[in-house]
Amino acid sequence: MAARKKGVSLSHNMFVAFVAVCAVAALVVTAASAYVYERAFLDDEHEQLAGECQTLASLLDSTDNDEEVLAGLSMGSLRATLVAPDGRVLFDSGADAAGLPNHADRPEVASALATGTGSSERSSETVGYVSLYEARRLGSGDVLRISVDRAGAASFLTRDLALLTVVAVCVVAVSWGVSRLLVRRFVRPILEIDATRADAHAPYEELEPLVSRLNEQRGELLERMSAIQDADDMRREFTANVTHELKTPIASISGASELIRDGICRPEDVQGFAGRIYDDARRLSSLVSDILMLSKLDETERAGDRASLFGPDEQVDLLVVAHDVERRLAPKAARMGVTLHVEGVSYVIQGNARLLDELVSNLVENAIRYNREDGHVYVWVLPHDGRPSIRVSDTGIGIPEEAQKKVFERFYRVDKGRSRDMGGTGLGLAIVKHAAAFHDAEVSLTSKLGEGTSVTVTFP
Repeated sequence: MAARKKGVSLSHNMFVAFVAVCAVAALVVTAASAYVYERAFLDDEHEQLAGECQTLASLLDSTDNDEEVLAGLSMGSLRATLVAPDGRVLFDSGADAAGLPNHADRPEVASALATGTGSSERSSETVGYVSLYEARRLGSGDVLRISVDRAGAASFLTRDLALLTVVAVCVVAVSWGVSRLLVRRFVRPILEIDATRADAHAPYEELEPLVSRLNEQRGELLERMSAIQDADDMRREFTANVTHELKTPIASISGASELIRDGICRPEDVQGFAGRIYDDARRLSSLVSDILMLSKLDETERAGDRASLFGPDEQVDLLVVAHDVERRLAPKAARMGVTLHVEGVSYVIQGNARLLDELVSNLVENAIRYNREDGHVYVWVLPHDGRPSIRVSDTGIGIPEEAQKKVFERFYRVDKGRSRDMGGTGLGLAIVKHAAAFHDAEVSLTSKLGEGTSVTVTFP
């Protein structure tokens, strides 16, 4: 058996996401702060350097030997460079002027030659430092350039690496704790969703579709469980009823035949016992036929395959079916003093001729069986709400109102003693219900005690 794949933890993912976001935010803020600090610092340095360059340029404009004046000054961290108009370096306080390249292409020098002043900054070869340059054109046409090296952002970060590391660790630790609390707060309502309740509530709007679906599925599951339980109860009841109904004629046949076999009955009674055996055998045959019919209909409903057990549908005239049933049952109706009438119009539908015959036969047989002497049974094939329908009405004993919803159940009898005496199997109306369902038809019943019953089957 394959191992079940472990699901992804929402708490873990949220926790990692919170910590990662906080850590990245701390790094970004630190880097941005360093950059802003560097720019502010360098701008301020440029301003100071420009002031010193202007002061020194004023001094040189008042003297005749610029190189001698610059050589005599103590510049400290500043570096002074004097550049001729053609770019030659005349003096440099930090290096031998003769060994320096032409400076005409330096941005600050070119700007000073063109406009009088120039400013620029560029990274030095030493990683982490920035060289600041301020240049000013002198009255002699030469350019005075002053530069200074200052620590850049990388230098600040490198120098304060230990401090930044401590701050980062503190930020991550705080983020870890806060993230843990937030995750628990956000996830706890989700874990508290009770899927066993029909009215489970979604703690967040985004979970509303999921919780609603869970509620729907729970309702559907309960309905299915109830349907399964009902079907199981019906199956047990059906099995018990079938067993009981089969035992009754079998016991009668067995008892009568045993009396004849052992010679216990008188010769003049043999014909009566033989008649009883014949009647019970016919009843047993009818019962078995009805049980098989119901089993096929049940199987058809479960499998959803109509053609496999009953063959393909065909064109069937409902009025022709009604007249066939009339011819077949008219003698039985006459023996019981009941008059059978069939009226209506020709209606052709797509269906199964055998099942439609069973449907009409069972309705008519019930109407005859539970009628009164000199009663009538009417079969109409007429439109009902614009749809083809068959209605079977009788002038019989009627059905009590409390029993009308149960008469289509298997083996249900309003008067069990009377039904058995009249030869009913108790499955006729159950077959009617399932045969109607096979044709997607609707069955309705109206009855009034002592006045008669009317059953209408309306086809789509």
